[in-house]
Amino acid sequence: MSGNAYDQGRLNLPFVGISTFGKHPYVADWDRIDADVAILGAPFDFGTQWRAGARFGPRSIREASTLFSFGHGGAYDHEDDVTYLPAEKVRIVDLGDADIIHTDTEKSHANIELGVRKILAAGALPVVLGGDHSVNIPCINAFDEDCARKGPIHVIQIDAHLDFVDERHGVRCGHGNPMRRAAEKDYVCGLSQLGIRNVSSTARDGYEAARAMGSDILSVRQIRSLGVEAVLARIPKGERYYVTIDIDGFDPSIAPGTGTPSHGGFIYYEVLEILAGLAGRGTIVGIDLVEVAPDYDHTGGTAILAAQVLMNLIGRIMHAREV
Repeated sequence: MSGNAYDQGRLNLPFVGISTFGKHPYVADWDRIDADVAILGAPFDFGTQWRAGARFGPRSIREASTLFSFGHGGAYDHEDDVTYLPAEKVRIVDLGDADIIHTDTEKSHANIELGVRKILAAGALPVVLGGDHSVNIPCINAFDEDCARKGPIHVIQIDAHLDFVDERHGVRCGHGNPMRRAAEKDYVCGLSQLGIRNVSSTARDGYEAARAMGSDILSVRQIRSLGVEAVLARIPKGERYYVTIDIDGFDPSIAPGTGTPSHGGFIYYEVLEILAGLAGRGTIVGIDLVEVAPDYDHTGGTAILAAQVLMNLIGRIMHAREV
């Protein structure tokens, strides 16, 4: 068992100090990233089609993540009998936010892409805090050189909406477009779109196009019918995975703080079990979590859920690399 940082020095309780992700060190110089995992904020929400507010997602997730910074040398899970994220083995840093240029999607996305490229160049796992789901577009764009060296990526999407719109009134990079833009990349070898349900932002022709371009689409009800192991079996084994999590993939009863809530969503453990299985099935090489809009949830529960999912996913990724 790893030790407890409270044994000496400051107590440094979660509500004290600066709210970096998990209260991990802040690194301002993106050319000096020395870590296993690097957190990047992408507070961009100009791609929204209804309720804005996801620009405050990164800040709220960081603050919520301090709940999981009690100074222990890792996080012990008694069900797995594993201490995840041991401090002496896993180095996590917070790079702050990509610079967002108000009303300028192209420049803002370019700045997000630059941050992800810097993380990949440093050999760290990029974890991007959105922002609306359009921030996935520059994240996937940033993988071109990495994939040229190491092979393609398979995109795993947790979401209520398919996000496969090609173009709407000339808009190609809004939060309804990211999975279409990903599928167009020659270094994206497939998509698994999980949790898609109810009235979506994508019309029938979009679903047909998604399947034609290699996507496997499952609703929450279909996933519950199949079971986690059967769902994982549909995802190619041994691949490099990029995971994109829209918080509206969860049911609004536990995640109301989002711009486009959709009832009938996942509960916490359904998603955790899929992600934990995925971490052991292949190599997760990138993550984004998007669409947390904290002003719609004054309890803070949605941001806490987002932070908890990320902490657990990062822990399982790092543990899978050890065993």
